[in-house]
Amino acid sequence: MRGLAVAAVALTSVLSMAACAKDTGGNTGGSGSTNTAEGCKLADKPAAASATSSASNAGEKIDGSALKVGLAYDIGGRGDASFNDSAAAGLDKAKADYGIKPENVKELTAAPNEAEDAKQTRLRQLASEGFSPIIGVGFAYAESLKVVAPEFPDVKFAIVDGAVEGAANVTPLVFAEEQGSFLAGVIAAYQSKSCHVGFVGGVEIPLIQKFQAGFEQGAKAAAPDVKIEEKYLTPAGDFTGFQDPTKGQEAATGQIEAGADVLYHAAGASGKGVFSAAKTANVKAIGVDSDQYNQTTVAESKDVIVSSMLKRVDVAVYDFVGAVAKNDLASLPEVFDLKVDGVGYSTSGGKIDAALQEVLEGYKAQIIEGKITVKSTP
Repeated sequence: MRGLAVAAVALTSVLSMAACAKDTGGNTGGSGSTNTAEGCKLADKPAAASATSSASNAGEKIDGSALKVGLAYDIGGRGDASFNDSAAAGLDKAKADYGIKPENVKELTAAPNEAEDAKQTRLRQLASEGFSPIIGVGFAYAESLKVVAPEFPDVKFAIVDGAVEGAANVTPLVFAEEQGSFLAGVIAAYQSKSCHVGFVGGVEIPLIQKFQAGFEQGAKAAAPDVKIEEKYLTPAGDFTGFQDPTKGQEAATGQIEAGADVLYHAAGASGKGVFSAAKTANVKAIGVDSDQYNQTTVAESKDVIVSSMLKRVDVAVYDFVGAVAKNDLASLPEVFDLKVDGVGYSTSGGKIDAALQEVLEGYKAQIIEGKITVKSTP
């Protein structure tokens, strides 16, 4: 029986190797797979895109000079090269475009695994000092907003990645992370030479599982035979997984040793470790949230970053502040998805060529048109 099992494994290995085929320049797809040296056997590429997208405040002249804006960051704060930095970019653009005075902006940051009352204190401080709107950057602020928002009914709050039922003065800013991650999966499949990719999640919670689900679905849509590694740095409840580059590097190294040569992370500041591991092993990586190729805090690894899944927290923050300034919160989308450029992918660094971009835009159009429904759970 053991001999049969070994033979079966060997046969499976041979079949898997036969199924993976593309040249070293990268498989640009076509009708089925046209390359044979190394990589994944690719599915037929989607039809050319015709869908368009829109942004809610594009081209508008908005006066926000009377606003006092407060931002309560999640752990990592400004400088995490990921989620919080995207929010910071939206705030910076709002200040410039809406004429918000620098002294009328205040930013505060959460500490890892802090007590819930610390978040409440942070929100109360901003509200008591006259800031409105106030944005809680991260679902971790949901419980605190349930308590604090009713205490300040005239203050306009928002929460990124969450909602507070029954609180009329809290606007949810939520995203279709799975849609953007689907495109990251397509990129990984097309960029892989081993037909073997990996996902590193910061904390095993439903929000991050949306990234995993979309990534896996996109990779398999592009290359049905692709092998996928997955690893979470910490379990639900332990949020240090978003701020531990050492764990990120260890997880990424394990996936690389298992054979993965394109890694996608949704791990906040821990992604710095994923990039370091990719650079050391000379494999490729896909960033998350902001365009990480252009982030100074990971500049030493930029040459291995082929793209980033853009979760446009910057767009949501910018649009929310603008909607408050013009007193029209109804102008905001219910979900920041592909259709409103709420999620997407970056092309910085020139590693996404025109042929692959055409493929990505084709998949994007199918998602927008409802021809592909992206799952939100693995």
